[in-house]
Amino acid sequence: MALKITQNKEIFSVSGIINAITAANFKKHISLGMKDVEELVIDIEHVTEIDSSGMKAMRSLYADCMAINKRVYIVGTGCKEVYDDLYVSNVA
Repeated sequence: MALKITQNKEIFSVSGIINAITAANFKKHISLGMKDVEELVIDIEHVTEIDSSGMKAMRSLYADCMAINKRVYIVGTGCKEVYDDLYVSNVA
């Protein structure tokens, strides 16, 4: 399944799979769009799979937001697992 990203103001809705094939495009698209918003919301409700490359892209986006004091929210089914991964990465 192809990755689809739509933006409505600060909310980026993602559908499909974030994996080794799509992670770079995911990160690039969100990085470009986040420059124009005060806070970043990534809705992963319709993401069916995130592999290690996808999580690496998520961690990188999260770190980029933290570096410039931009609030970032990840919402949708599966967001607890993503949050847990991001939290463990930042504590370590």
